Amino acid sequence: VFEEKKEGTSFIHPTAIVHPNAVIGQGVSVGPLCTIGPSAKLGNGCQMHPSSHIFGNTELGSHCVLMTGAVVGDDLPGHTVIGCNNIIGHHAVVGIKCQDMKYKLGDECFLDVGDNNEIREFTSIHRSSKSLDRTLSYQVIGDNNLIMGSCHIAHDCKIGNNNIFANTTLLAGHVIVEDYVHTGGATVVHQFCYIGSFSFIGGGSVVSQDVPKYMMVSGDRAELRGLNFEGLRRCGFQVTEARRQYCDMPFSKVYLMELTLQGKHLEMTEIIKSLRTAYRKIFMPSNTHSMGFDDRLSEVEHNEDLGSVPAVCSMLQSIRDSFTENRRGICKFRQWSSS
Repeated sequence: VFEEKKEGTSFIHPTAIVHPNAVIGQGVSVGPLCTIGPSAKLGNGCQMHPSSHIFGNTELGSHCVLMTGAVVGDDLPGHTVIGCNNIIGHHAVVGIKCQDMKYKLGDECFLDVGDNNEIREFTSIHRSSKSLDRTLSYQVIGDNNLIMGSCHIAHDCKIGNNNIFANTTLLAGHVIVEDYVHTGGATVVHQFCYIGSFSFIGGGSVVSQDVPKYMMVSGDRAELRGLNFEGLRRCGFQVTEARRQYCDMPFSKVYLMELTLQGKHLEMTEIIKSLRTAYRKIFMPSNTHSMGFDDRLSEVEHNEDLGSVPAVCSMLQSIRDSFTENRRGICKFRQWSSS
């Protein structure tokens, strides 16, 4: 089907149902038994494999691929916007009505997906649950994410960039996932949880509280298991966190091979060493009876060496943010002694 068209021209199979009001870009391929609704817009070079469907006010960027059985969009107020170079896997459903009982039929609901995401077979990604405040209730997925088979991302989640969700990862409503997060298979995340950048969630975990940046958790209910050293090394950890550690900026960050700080270069190993030292002071104190948890955080913040490392400051801020109003606190940890 997709090899019969000439470059720059579109091919629509005779059995496909394409509404005359739909906007079709150049070089689009529409296979047998596909459906394209009246408000749909397809960018240049998109491919729709047999029996894939686009409904509602839905926009696909250029060079997106819908595999067999994929469904994108829904006939609801609001919109679904998919960026460029995305793959929607076999029988995945993206941008349909949420499963929130508070959703009222007729309310606007939204889903925005960035570029270069791979959404694998049987995954479901729902729209937001309401439109009262689009800054608070708005389903967003960033760029370069791999969402493996049978995952579920519920209403009002915000997903950053470069994340990997293994098969059957389930995110409840209002979950926020930052960047470079990796989940093991069959991970379940409770509603309203925050998952910090560069964290790792072990397979089969049930996460009911926040996961701070750079940390590993596992278990039911998930507990802190240490820092995600392997994940940090694989990313060549080098982050310029100082530019955003205390302000509300997008999850995307600028990554460098080194971080310049007060006239000296901190190599990757030095940054990881500083994170390890800070983690031990907070979660593995030599004397668990000498100071409370908040006091240990303050001690690290005011430490002359650790307090000047932006990555450590960012980790500390991630922990403190989890204890603010309407947050769930961090995953439990065991007070092991470092001695």
